[in-house]
This record gives sequence, C-alpha cells and structure tokens, in this order.
Amino acid sequence: MPQRLLSNIKPITIATYNMHKGMSALNRQVQVGRMAQALDSLRPDVLFLQEVQGEHLKRQQKLLDFPKAPHYDILGDELDYYSSYGRNAVFKEKHHGNAILSRLPIHTRHNLNITVNKLEKRGVLHCEIQPEDWPYPLICLCAHLNLRETDRAKQYTALFEYITTYVDPRSPLILAGDFNDWRHKSCVSLGRLPGMKEVFIERHGKRPKTFPARMPMLSLDRIYTRNLTTLEATLHDEEPWLYLSDHLPLSATVVPVLP
Repeated sequence: MPQRLLSNIKPITIATYNMHKGMSALNRQVQVGRMAQALDSLRPDVLFLQEVQGEHLKRQQKLLDFPKAPHYDILGDELDYYSSYGRNAVFKEKHHGNAILSRLPIHTRHNLNITVNKLEKRGVLHCEIQPEDWPYPLICLCAHLNLRETDRAKQYTALFEYITTYVDPRSPLILAGDFNDWRHKSCVSLGRLPGMKEVFIERHGKRPKTFPARMPMLSLDRIYTRNLTTLEATLHDEEPWLYLSDHLPLSATVVPVLP
C-alpha cells in the first residue's frame, strides 16, 4: 500500500556533518567557531554530528584558541540548540563521539556501542524529538562507522537488529552520519529494513561525494529515512565548507507520511 503524505504538517530540515574534532583537514587550525557560524547558515532544525570533541587537554595546552568547553556545548550555546552527546572514543586526556543538536527538546534514549575492534571506538546515538503537530516523535540515530568493510558489515547487522527491535515501525526515522561507505554497501544492508530510503538516491538518483572536502572523491556520508518524504536534499560543497572539516555536510528537508 502506498504511503500517504500528511497535510498541514510543517517539514523539518536536518543536516549531518563530520566535524573532524573541530579542526581543519590537516589539524592546523581550530575551526569550531567558524563551524558554528556555517552550521547556523544552514538553518537546520536538527544536527547530526560526528567526531565531536568532548575534551582534549593536550590541544588546550598547545593551541591557545582551542576551547576548553565541549564542542557540543559551544555549538549548542552559539546556535541556541538543545544538545545530546554520545561519548565513544575515550582516552586518558581526551574523548570524542557523536552529538545531536535540536531546536526542540531532545529525549536521549541510548548510546549504542557498535565497537568491533580496539582501534576504532564507534557508536550510534539514539535521540527522540517531537516536532509540532507530528503524530509520532522523530527518531534520530547519529552514526559513525568503521573504516574497514568487514567491520562495517558487523555494524550494519547491529544497526539492523537495533532498529528492528527498539524502533516503532510507524515512527518517522532518520539515520544519518559518517558511514565510511566508499564501496556503497550500506544501501544493500540497510535496505533490508522495510521502508528505509536513502535521501539522495530518492531525490537525485545518485550519492554525493563528501570526502575529502577540498576535492571530494568518495561518498562517505549518508542520510537514511523511513516514514518520511524528502522534499530537498543538498550537498554543501561551496565555501566556507571546503576549508573547515575534511568532510562536506549534507542536509535534507523532510515531512512525515503514514506507513
């Protein structure tokens, strides 16, 4: 049965971005402030962020302009957003992970550990947001997957099992982040989930190249949806994005549909 678009429901805009721990591509410049300004220009309702620095004591000592506050707090204050942080990679004097920021209040449900080796500590942050007049909360899953395909295959399975078990099949769902999926395998694995769509395939018939930012050659970043229709899907490949992180951001405007 075809899905039915809900009338008189305000769409929302989301964006996904790998922040590269608030540093430029080669780690020469602190970019957190510039990233905040650039993200504000997109006017998103919800942000899905990866490689968000929670603390880095050595950089604070070495770089005078490296902020002491967690980067998700800085962005939340600058943009006037609520924030939720999922700490994944924890070391003696530093930690980073994923974050979700939203204009609307956030209910954090879980930070799923999808780590499969000792070198890459990965997670999926699960938050829920209730847009005005939407019949169900918006399920937000912010993900960062491994570099090796064999590792990602295990993480696709973990994602599939988690969504199948813990996400109401009627709920609008966004799964976004850095999939490191240069071989385009996630679409096959996650496509087994009923109703799951990749927004750029849905709107443009192809995946955008997001890495490296100055000369993008690989399509690593993704936005998947379920029970949502994509009205717009945009790759932001202009200045200042070319000179901030090593990834380019993606954004999409979506509206719920009835399954």
